[in-house]
Amino acid sequence: MVRVKRGRTTRKKHKKIIKSTRGMRGIRRTSVKKAKEALMKASSYATRDRRAKKREFRKLWIIRLGNALREKGFSYSSFINQLKKKKIELDRKILAELAVSEPEVFDKLISEIKKPSTFK
Repeated sequence: MVRVKRGRTTRKKHKKIIKSTRGMRGIRRTSVKKAKEALMKASSYATRDRRAKKREFRKLWIIRLGNALREKGFSYSSFINQLKKKKIELDRKILAELAVSEPEVFDKLISEIKKPSTFK
């Protein structure tokens, strides 16, 4: 059988790992073993935090909406309930953006919510 030398492929793999740990400090950047461990940890954090980011933004939108509604004399829960009853399908992201950047449009939306329902 032919002897296979694997130095080239190993070096290539190691360089790839070291290249992806640029910006890290200490031995995590230079040692292949520690760099690989750091990459695995970073990957798991990235996966976890992509999910957490969605939760954080939803919390932020709800807080912004709640503050804007409190100024108008509404509670967040009753506002969302009225939106669903009136079949106005705007998500919290859009509502929060309207409250912050387009207060006139948001006021019109609130006046629409305050109107009594014509259907029963």
